[in-house]
Amino acid sequence: MKITEPKLEDRKEQPYVGIRTRTLWTEFSRVIPQLLGEVFAWLQQSQVAPDGPPFMRYYVINMEAEMDVELGVPVASVLSGSDRVRPGVLPAGQYASLVYTGVKNGIEGNGALLNWGAEKGLVWDRWDVENGEAFAARVEFYLTDPADEPDQEKWETEVAIRLADKQSL
Repeated sequence: MKITEPKLEDRKEQPYVGIRTRTLWTEFSRVIPQLLGEVFAWLQQSQVAPDGPPFMRYYVINMEAEMDVELGVPVASVLSGSDRVRPGVLPAGQYASLVYTGVKNGIEGNGALLNWGAEKGLVWDRWDVENGEAFAARVEFYLTDPADEPDQEKWETEVAIRLADKQSL
């Protein structure tokens, strides 16, 4: 598995449209394509161009139960959405990120970023909730279009996690 060197960067807020759901992580391979297909169909029907790669936003992570996630696509400005496809904004702030290769390497890629952050003494913008670990913005951007590269082991994914506002590095 290939993993890039983690980095810190300031990001502006990013409007998007997406579909939020609760699902088991073992269902991701079914849920991700289905929901992203719905979002892209809505964008096409609304004549709105994507403004970046599609992503999954993790609101609450619990590997033993359902996770609260949203499949989204960045857009240039805040839109009204629909009953199913809703507008959202990834918050501005400082993010730690890295890119990993291979769709099956998500847990290792996320783990590498979390471990790096712990080594650096970073504080994530996260908190504990009854059903898991909540994040202000923990996102996986799907950088590879499956139509262009069918080999899942070559797909690149960027993991980005927002840091708490007050960091003393």
